[in-house]
Amino acid sequence: MSESFETLRDLYQDVILDHGRHPRHAGRLAAFDAAAKGDNPMCGDRIQLWLKYAPDGRVENTGFEARGCAISVASADLMAEVVAGASVEEVRALFSAFRDMAKHGADARGTSEPNAALAERLERLRPLAGVHEFPSRVKCATLPWHALIAAIEGTQETSSE
Repeated sequence: MSESFETLRDLYQDVILDHGRHPRHAGRLAAFDAAAKGDNPMCGDRIQLWLKYAPDGRVENTGFEARGCAISVASADLMAEVVAGASVEEVRALFSAFRDMAKHGADARGTSEPNAALAERLERLRPLAGVHEFPSRVKCATLPWHALIAAIEGTQETSSE
């Protein structure tokens, strides 16, 4: 393994641990338009998520309470960062691209090339790409995203896939 790859991997691990231990978007929103819960009974990860829309229908804010591993909490926190200002369609496209990245690695390509805005948001999620090497951890990383989609769709509860 090259030194630069190891340095990058260490940096990504530091990002995950930092967001896992010190999430910036944790907490219930005072006012919200949608909410959902997510549960991964295999490992005990749980999340409750609140979503606030801006007047134009874009995501204004996302808050969450999570109990789980650093990957799950970090994924929820990074997700809250990257979906701010996104339209519902952009959130769905980002979820699909992130799920592909989590399952297949950072170089995975979905059915279409992401646009520049989607690619920039996806790049901010790149520290989580390494979970593809540990299939049981993919569910940890994607659980917050499933809860977000459940909130958007009004289904309020989801389990990891």
